[in-house]
Amino acid sequence: MAGTRSLTRDLAEYIPARIVASVIKCFPPERNQATADAAALVYARLSPRRVARARDNVNRSFPEWTPEQSHHIAIDSIKHLFRLALVDAMQMDRFIHPDQWWKHVDMRDARSAHQTLIGEQPAIMVTGHLGNWELMGYTLSMLGVRLNAIARPLDNRLLNRWLLGIREAWGLRVLTKFGASQEMQSILQRGEHLGFIADQNAGDRGTFVPFFGRLASAYKSIALLAITQNLPVVVAAAFRTAPGLHYQWRVQEVIEPHQWADVDNPVYWLTARYTWGLEQLVRSEPSQFLWLHRRWKSRPRHEQEGATMPPLLERQIQGLNWLSDDQRLAIIEQSNAEAFDQPKAKP
Repeated sequence: MAGTRSLTRDLAEYIPARIVASVIKCFPPERNQATADAAALVYARLSPRRVARARDNVNRSFPEWTPEQSHHIAIDSIKHLFRLALVDAMQMDRFIHPDQWWKHVDMRDARSAHQTLIGEQPAIMVTGHLGNWELMGYTLSMLGVRLNAIARPLDNRLLNRWLLGIREAWGLRVLTKFGASQEMQSILQRGEHLGFIADQNAGDRGTFVPFFGRLASAYKSIALLAITQNLPVVVAAAFRTAPGLHYQWRVQEVIEPHQWADVDNPVYWLTARYTWGLEQLVRSEPSQFLWLHRRWKSRPRHEQEGATMPPLLERQIQGLNWLSDDQRLAIIEQSNAEAFDQPKAKP
């Protein structure tokens, strides 16, 4: 946590970061992108285990690909991460502002969510660690959309304050995850929107929903909030389309309350639905997803105990009507196979 760190340690990280940022701003984004790619390759060479993890995640998500294809996407994903850190984060405020944002951000696809985002009623926006997730809130706020993003603060207080200044420059409010529940209620009462990055592993107590054909732990709080407040959920991402600072918005879908009104377990249904929407976005640009994440680290209890899937969970999966019969069966069989591969839990 940030409170346990010394000021000396914070300064030792903050000062070099500001120096690097000053140097980066002297060059065009395309030049800096080449530098970021070179740094990413050095990182990949020095971190073979993390590269292997990313490659394994890609391979399990796209089993039809060759090992060479999976490795290529894993390396491109690391390059993308370095581009975000060394190019986008440092130069976004310089190039994307009210006078010329439209030169860098194509928002034509956002028309499908236009009425939801500019309306008087609040909504929930969901994205993942894909494309440029920071750009989404930054651009929307610049255009007058009242958006509040839920995020974990950086451990380094000085870096956190600096980067918050950039992210909140045009009206976006960034809330810490810690103790934000009451403030979220106030935000919704004011008719403002909430934004979440919703692809993190939620631990053993999370809701296990399909993600690339395998159960993954997801937070159910987003679905609970949407259902109790009767809010639409917008699933979207902003992808890089050309070298430098050039992006395109893609809205996968707007999930309206009437869609879950008659389902047996709306919390599970909605959590699975927006997770499926994120999966479709990842499939469209797999090289811009953060495959380094341990997305499937936590496993459902039945897998840990070496047991077959409980009937309730099986019924919930069978109720996901956007999946085919074969896809639902494959998810159930995959989970049972993983359970049988696990050693039996000791009593």
